[in-house]
Amino acid sequence: MTVDEDTPAGTTVDLARADAVHAWSLDRTLGRFRAGTTAEPSGLPLLDLPAALHARGYRTVQVCHFHLPHRDAGYLGELRAALAEAHVDLDALLVDDGDLTSPTDAPAQEAWVSGWLEAAETLGARRVRVIAGKTRTGTAQRDASAALGRLATRTGVRVVTENWLDVTRDADDVEAVLEPLDGAVGLLVDLGNWTGPGKHAELARITRYAETCHAKAHWDGPVLDEDDYRRSVSTVLDHGYAGPFCLVYDGADDDEWAGLAAQREVVRDELARRAVTSG
Repeated sequence: MTVDEDTPAGTTVDLARADAVHAWSLDRTLGRFRAGTTAEPSGLPLLDLPAALHARGYRTVQVCHFHLPHRDAGYLGELRAALAEAHVDLDALLVDDGDLTSPTDAPAQEAWVSGWLEAAETLGARRVRVIAGKTRTGTAQRDASAALGRLATRTGVRVVTENWLDVTRDADDVEAVLEPLDGAVGLLVDLGNWTGPGKHAELARITRYAETCHAKAHWDGPVLDEDDYRRSVSTVLDHGYAGPFCLVYDGADDDEWAGLAAQREVVRDELARRAVTSG
């Protein structure tokens, strides 16, 4: 079944919500570049990524901090211009390091994360995603909440965190971090970070905080776990999620574009199932 075949005439379907990509999905295409450890990008230059996304029908992207070869205003301005020219929206700059709950150097870690807030502003990102913390201590959720709140006051870019790593390993943790902030910090909900029989119930509990999403799927070799993926997408939609689905492909096959296309079709299909008949 395809979306076009299964969608009744006269319906409105916001399929563009599936036209979004987490740049990690194209890590191999980008030459597995890591700022500070890789001399020069050997794959597709990041400045060329917006045009490549546009050519394949994608209109939204999230970019990892380590994919940026430079952080000076000139380079960031070039990337912002490339995004604008390709009509690709930068949903989030993903700060993929920093431990706000470190028992030894949390202030230094927070200062390092804070240094990326200006880059997010310069890029014109809608959001900046910050890890709640990596070290699970007895006060980790409280400490993470306080640090995220401080970071949110330092920037005009919306700060979000994610259900990722040991400080936010279940719905109780996410609630403990976000509830004290009373909406000052949002959530990027990742559909694939949690596993186990209670995964979908946990996702349902935290969807109320979510404003953007990593639509991550699990692959067994070349085979997409479509049942779990559909159920995960359906769960957040059923609980009111209204943001983009930034596709995350991490399968073994090096054809990342093909993997993204397969996942996009599933997300589009689930969106089409909820089509609202227009008057």
